[in-house]
Amino acid sequence: MSVACLSGSGRTYHDPLHGAIALDQSDPVEALLIQLIDTPAFQRLRRIRQLGPASLTFHGAESSRFTHSLGVMAIARRAFDRLILRHPILKPYRATVLCAALLHDVGHGPFSHTCEEIFGSQHEHWTGRILRESPPLRTLLDQFDPDLLPQLEQVYQKQHPVPLVWQLVSSQLDCDRLDYLMRDSHSTGTSYGKLDLDRILMAMGYDPPSQQLVVARKGMAAIEHYLVVRYFMYAQVYNHPKNVAATWLLEKAFQRAQEVFATASLFADDTLTAWLQGDCNHLPLAQYLAADDGMFTYHLQRWQQHPDPVLADLCRRFINRDLFKSLDLGHVDPALHPKLLSHVHHLLAQVGFDPTYYGGIRIALSRGYTLYQRGIKLQSETGLQELSELSPLVKTLTQPLQRTWLIYPRELDLMPVLAEYGVKA
Repeated sequence: MSVACLSGSGRTYHDPLHGAIALDQSDPVEALLIQLIDTPAFQRLRRIRQLGPASLTFHGAESSRFTHSLGVMAIARRAFDRLILRHPILKPYRATVLCAALLHDVGHGPFSHTCEEIFGSQHEHWTGRILRESPPLRTLLDQFDPDLLPQLEQVYQKQHPVPLVWQLVSSQLDCDRLDYLMRDSHSTGTSYGKLDLDRILMAMGYDPPSQQLVVARKGMAAIEHYLVVRYFMYAQVYNHPKNVAATWLLEKAFQRAQEVFATASLFADDTLTAWLQGDCNHLPLAQYLAADDGMFTYHLQRWQQHPDPVLADLCRRFINRDLFKSLDLGHVDPALHPKLLSHVHHLLAQVGFDPTYYGGIRIALSRGYTLYQRGIKLQSETGLQELSELSPLVKTLTQPLQRTWLIYPRELDLMPVLAEYGVKA
């Protein structure tokens, strides 16, 4: 975790990935960043893990959304300040780019993206609400420039009139992805996410006629490598079978908690009561901001002693990392998946497991490289060209990767059933 050091001239955060991230108090934009970091809404990100329950798979995956957000801002500052040297006309957008990079994840809920799968909340929606409705953040933004918040909203909605401004924050080649690929690789102890960040940033450019982010032709190899890294991180880390199982278990525990809450006695404080009862995109702001990983985990620990056997068992399994098994169904005809699942549910019921919570099929999808938000444009003597049209390697990465997993308890012997489908457990 980064440690902030105060000095007379600013603040320094010692980051495990980027080293010293120093903010200069005498620079008005960086002074604003320091103040934004110190708000309660941003400090809350220290209590939300970047990779949700992935630490049950990769024990080093303990980094927070706070640490990641600082890293995105640091990369954005490096990239944008370099572009300003060559294109001074961009300087008025510095506050917008750096604040958008810093605050882009302020709306994440407990367990990060897993929270969205469980409760249907949307962190982009909450980022907008927090910036508008949280007085400490809103006051700082408005005092700096009354037009800053509207510009941040344009960035997050990808509607800023200068495309480069939002592309640095959210595109096929943005500072968010650069940081999380490197940081998640570092924290999980995998080698897939090692990027040549210096070369990538040197390759980034600005095309004045279209006002968009472009890449120099000589930087194509570094960008190809970045896209390969992204492919492998999704295939081998984000969609790891144990991550799929851990997410399933967490989702089912809270699903059961909602059902028990509606029909029986269930301990839950005011904050979690609001989450269990309502539409999580329409909670009062205070109820949303009060939720973090620690508060949710505390309830899971308490519910291990609940008289409902399903809830107690699911919570125990998550807390003690007694994960379900994830079996790859890649060699099974998708048309047979419903029949296979029906067999599994029948066996679960026979041995006393509730099929609704103890067996299912989960699909993990990696979308690959797409032309999402203008794709990646290479700058050449003949003009701008789409990267996938010039790189055979990138063209192969446009194909989505989908894996289908059968989730079930390890106690269940599925060998006889799986043999019928040509699957080895």
